Amino acid sequence: MTTINNTIAVAMSGGVDSSTVAAMLKDQGYDIVGLTLQLWNQRRLAGRNGMPEHVQGRCCSIDDVYDARRVAETLDIPYYVVNEQERFERDVVRPFVSEYLAGRTPIPCSLCNNHLKFDQLLVRARQIGADRIATGHYARNDYDPARDRWILKRPADTSKDQTYFLFGLTQEQLSRTLFPLGGYQKPQVREIAAQHNLALATKPDSQEICFIPGGDYKQFIDAYLDEQGETIPDTAGELVASSGEVIGRHSGIHNFTIGQRKGLGVSSPDPLYVLQIDPASHRVTVGAGAAATAPVVRARNVNWISIPALEGEMRVRVKIRHRHEPAWATLRSIGTNEVEAEFDEPQRAVTPGQGAVFYDGDEVVGGGWIT
Repeated sequence: MTTINNTIAVAMSGGVDSSTVAAMLKDQGYDIVGLTLQLWNQRRLAGRNGMPEHVQGRCCSIDDVYDARRVAETLDIPYYVVNEQERFERDVVRPFVSEYLAGRTPIPCSLCNNHLKFDQLLVRARQIGADRIATGHYARNDYDPARDRWILKRPADTSKDQTYFLFGLTQEQLSRTLFPLGGYQKPQVREIAAQHNLALATKPDSQEICFIPGGDYKQFIDAYLDEQGETIPDTAGELVASSGEVIGRHSGIHNFTIGQRKGLGVSSPDPLYVLQIDPASHRVTVGAGAAATAPVVRARNVNWISIPALEGEMRVRVKIRHRHEPAWATLRSIGTNEVEAEFDEPQRAVTPGQGAVFYDGDEVVGGGWIT
C-alpha cells in the first residue's frame, strides 16, 4: 500500500467527539492539525419569518468555532477555520429546499458528508501536508486484502452508529479517513476528554439539522425563500383517502412527509398517516397505519462499499432512516446503479429522498437514495 506521512488533519466541529479524537491521536504520536469547516451563518435568517432572533450553541455556530479553537490551544496544535459557506449552500441547503418543495424528504447530513466533510476536508488536508483526515463519527473502517477493498462497519456503540450517514463514501475517501471512536462507548469518550482537561467534556450532543434552529424546516424554507426574493410554489391540493375519496385540502406538499401522523388538517376516529405525495397532481394520500407500510424499497445512485457491484441477489438488512431498525430483505439490481430490496416483512414510512443503506452483519454493503 502507498506510504503515508505522520500528519493527520482532524475535522473539529467544536463537540466532544472530534475534540477527543484530536487528543487521542496526539497522544499516539501523530502530528495533528485541527480544521473546522465554517458552513452556515447562524445569524443569517435570524428574526425573518418567525425564525429565532438568537441562536447559540449549535453545530456550525460561532460558539462551536470558539470551542474548537480553545481545544486546539489546550492541545497545542495548529488550527484553521475553512470557509465553505458558499459550497454548503449550493450542495446542501439548496437541494434540501428543492427536495421538500418537490414532495421528498432529504437527509442533509449525508449530502454534507458526501460533498463537503470528506471531499473538501481531504483537499484541504493535502494542502497543509496531511495525507489523512480523522473525524469524530462513530463508525469503523479497515482494509480487507482478500477483497482489495476498504470496508465500513458499525461501531462498538451501536446507539451512536453514524454509518447510515456515511454510505456515500468512496474507496479513496475511506482509505484516507480514520474513525478513532469506532471501538469506544460514548461515556468512555467523555472520560477521555475529561482526562485531557478539555473544557467541553460534558457538552451536550447536537441532535438537530445544523442550519435549522428548533428543527422547524417549514419555517426555515419560508425564511430562506423570502431572503432569496422567491416565493414558495403553489402546491396546494387535495387531501385524499386511500379509497380515493377527497376528504379535504392542504396548503402545500412541502408540509408533508411519508409516514407523518400529526398536522394533517383532517380529523378521523382512527389515526391517519401520509401514504403518498404526488408532486404532479399535488395530491396527498392518507390512510390507516397498516396501509403506511411497503413491501419493497427502491434506491438510485447506489454507492457500493464492501462489494464492487451487485451480482444476482443478496440477503441484507436495510435501514431506511436513521432511527430505523435494519430489516431483512432480498436485494437485487433493477438498472444501472439502481436496486430494489424486497422486505421479509413490509416496512413503515418508506420515504423518497431518504437513504436506503444495506448491511451484511456489521459491514455496510452500500447505499442509495430512495425513489
